[in-house]
Amino acid sequence: EIDASREPTQRYRHPFYRRPEDLVAITPENRPFSWDEEYRFARKAADGTLLVYPDRAAINAGWLEDRGLEIAWVEDPVDVFFAHIQGSARLKLSDGSVMRITYDGKTGHPFTAIGKLLVERGEIEPETVSMATIRQWLTDHPDRARPLMEENRSYIFFREVAAAGNDDGPVAAAKVRLTAGRSLAVDRSFIPLGAPLWLETVAPFPDGERPFRQLVIAQDTGGAIKGAVRGDVFWGAGDLAAYVAGHMKSQGSYYLLLPR
Repeated sequence: EIDASREPTQRYRHPFYRRPEDLVAITPENRPFSWDEEYRFARKAADGTLLVYPDRAAINAGWLEDRGLEIAWVEDPVDVFFAHIQGSARLKLSDGSVMRITYDGKTGHPFTAIGKLLVERGEIEPETVSMATIRQWLTDHPDRARPLMEENRSYIFFREVAAAGNDDGPVAAAKVRLTAGRSLAVDRSFIPLGAPLWLETVAPFPDGERPFRQLVIAQDTGGAIKGAVRGDVFWGAGDLAAYVAGHMKSQGSYYLLLPR
């Protein structure tokens, strides 16, 4: 949940963007021969040529300005960055209303986890890295925050969807609304969307770790979710959900349930 405004102000200066009209999906039929398989989107030029879309640094520098693509503005660019990672957000608007935005495409550049970069560079200890410690590092190093975030060249575009209750999630890759504590994002190379799984792990609540053993459904994907036993639980909206999601990095296992 992020405080936001439908119009830019002195306080709210950092936008969420709609999907540009020149962003197109790459298919086996139109993929340029030399392009890496990681690229799933491209910019379609006026003559039909497919080009690599400008990355996060170029967009931050103004590539999309003056095209009327802004959905809403927020105060902190770090909030924009983490909404890009999560793929959706609830915006608490200055007029008292609530707007929900959800994923609607990306530039196509591979995702880079800045937490991993901070660990590799000795800025954060591996055992303490979390969304909270990454946010704190970005706050404590304002002169280095933007260049670090721009090392993740992937940039996400959004669309506005009807706001629902706090426990109702966004419509994700499986084209159904996510359910808090029951929806799992997976690597579709290994797990099909819609599959039921029995998940056994622990969840980091403010009062300590709790066993988390229950049925979940594969209903989403993500650029950082790679591997046969890799998943992200959808925790819902609100401060508690943000805490658990931001600290969750537990080892665990799951069982794919199939008909006999």
